[in-house]
Amino acid sequence: MRQMEMEEEVIDLSELLRLLWSHVLQIVAVGLVAAVISFLVCTFALTPRYQASVNMIVNTRQDNTTTVSNDNITSAKNMIDTYAVIIKSNLVLNDVIQRMGLDMTYSQLADSITVGSVNSTQIMAITVTNENPGLAGKIAQTIAEVAPDVIVEKVEAGSCKAVSDVEIDTTPVYPQTKKATLLCALAGMVAACALLVVSHLLHNYIVDDEDVQKKLDLPVLGFIPEV
Repeated sequence: MRQMEMEEEVIDLSELLRLLWSHVLQIVAVGLVAAVISFLVCTFALTPRYQASVNMIVNTRQDNTTTVSNDNITSAKNMIDTYAVIIKSNLVLNDVIQRMGLDMTYSQLADSITVGSVNSTQIMAITVTNENPGLAGKIAQTIAEVAPDVIVEKVEAGSCKAVSDVEIDTTPVYPQTKKATLLCALAGMVAACALLVVSHLLHNYIVDDEDVQKKLDLPVLGFIPEV
């Protein structure tokens, strides 16, 4: 009895593969529909966002001496996190908002800014994300102008200055249309496969003589043809 129950619980993988192959066109169609919907949403429903960045070099001293030691470089790297907090503080960003006459709050501006080290060097990258690439570039430039004076005033033992012009990326960083379209196509096909498999496993009806042999393990003596 136990053996019969175990046999009933076995899933025929080859049968499932045949099932999926027999519905391959429908599966692909579902994937295409999901991809088209994703593309349309990314293209027409979502607002693209762009990034602009500027690089600044971090120093632990304010003078113009040319002697630079390993300790100075290490200290400068460690100061980047401190400078990042200052750059995203209201002291800097409120000044930026006032100078540019931005129609946004301090929190909104702070959320659009990221500050971090470039490849663990003493170069600090300030990146601004905005719906307008030109505005993102102007904000990055204004931060690079405002931040050094505030840092010198507050840290009293360090400085930073821009070492590159503002770079504006005209390719949207959000949404990533190609990636989203491919993922939705894949998700659509996986969902279609899952629905087919579940529907097949839950199907307990006897339709033809093959089902009688398979489900009841009984010989088929004959069948009534359709009229």
